[in-house]
Amino acid sequence: MARRHVLLVTFPAQGHINPSLQFAKRIIDMGIEVTFATSVYARRRMEKTAARDLPNGLSFAAFSDGYDDGFTMSDDPNKYMTEIRSRGAKTLKDTALSAAEQGRPVTCLIYTPLLPWASEVARDVNIPSALLWIQPATVLDIYYYYFNGFADEIIASSNDPSWKLQLPGLPILLSERDLPSFTLPNSSERYSFALTSFKEQLEALDVETKPKVLVNTFDSLESDALKAIDKYELIGVGPLIPSAFLDGKDPSDTSFGGDLFQKSDDYAEWLNSKPESSVVYVSFGSLLRLPKAQMEEIAKGLLDSSRPFLWVIRANEKANEEKKEEDERLSCMEELEKVGKIVPWCSQLEVLTHPSLGCFVTHCGWNSTLESISCGVPVVAFPHWTDQGTNAKLIEDAWRTGVRVRANEDGWLRVVR
Repeated sequence: MARRHVLLVTFPAQGHINPSLQFAKRIIDMGIEVTFATSVYARRRMEKTAARDLPNGLSFAAFSDGYDDGFTMSDDPNKYMTEIRSRGAKTLKDTALSAAEQGRPVTCLIYTPLLPWASEVARDVNIPSALLWIQPATVLDIYYYYFNGFADEIIASSNDPSWKLQLPGLPILLSERDLPSFTLPNSSERYSFALTSFKEQLEALDVETKPKVLVNTFDSLESDALKAIDKYELIGVGPLIPSAFLDGKDPSDTSFGGDLFQKSDDYAEWLNSKPESSVVYVSFGSLLRLPKAQMEEIAKGLLDSSRPFLWVIRANEKANEEKKEEDERLSCMEELEKVGKIVPWCSQLEVLTHPSLGCFVTHCGWNSTLESISCGVPVVAFPHWTDQGTNAKLIEDAWRTGVRVRANEDGWLRVVR
């Protein structure tokens, strides 16, 4: 009997790659072969930063998304989604057919959100598929009910500050700021592709009877949300975090293994020099770039706190060095460097498990949220878009593992002295 073989297709963003690679490692331990497919650009970046040998049984299949030198903020994301669909679908089909010819047929195709067309590829080559949902189950429930009876209410009522939404099966009341940003009428046209993609995703699931959806969560965290949609079987497979920081069964599993950014190498020594539970860790993830004026406000708040801090500020890698420094240098940089440490990237789990850490100021991306919960670190939630508002709601009101900042009407955080 041929060895089971999963083709795992991942949208080329850090928030998709990390849980997907961890899921791959989990099923490889079960004797399953995995071919990990993502874009050419993402694969190149992963090769440069790989922290350790990846497990036997894992191979890669890169596909072009039309942006092999990287996607920039000046590029059109709607055009990008068209390109990744047309180019990726052909490559994945060829990959599956080639594997069959080599005597190692793909027995299941698993894919992350924003790639609903991957399920069509699976049907074309007559293999089963499953969605690996890398956001909380609650967010999948919200999208489902948005497209199944609640869109009109959300669109009509979301500007009413007193409005609350109760969705079937979910125990929490949701206001406008608690919903995924793509469901709101004021969502940026630039990201209109996202809601369309989620609608296509649900339509792809509806082709099957009682489809199974693998969710990066766990039963005791989202027991109600995992049961809120009768027609789907949501299965918690998380938290998808390296074993060394979770259950300790594999002490050598200390990183996800697919960073798109080069981490700094001197923050660990700095953390070692700080008292227990004293450091404020600030990071807003791999995608979000805050306006400089907002960064200045955060800098003022950190200085006013008189606490040592570790702040991740990613460099704009597409800008030249001179423009980088001119655009990104904060006015109080010298004062900041006396109190804290600023790095372009780091191993977040290494930081979250360090004894010197006191709290985590986060954008509330789902990976960061799960990591903070798994490591027992309280958070200050500063959500901005996509699922982050929902995650912040869960953090503050459902799980009580942190507090949410109160931004002004423009979504800005101001320091009040």
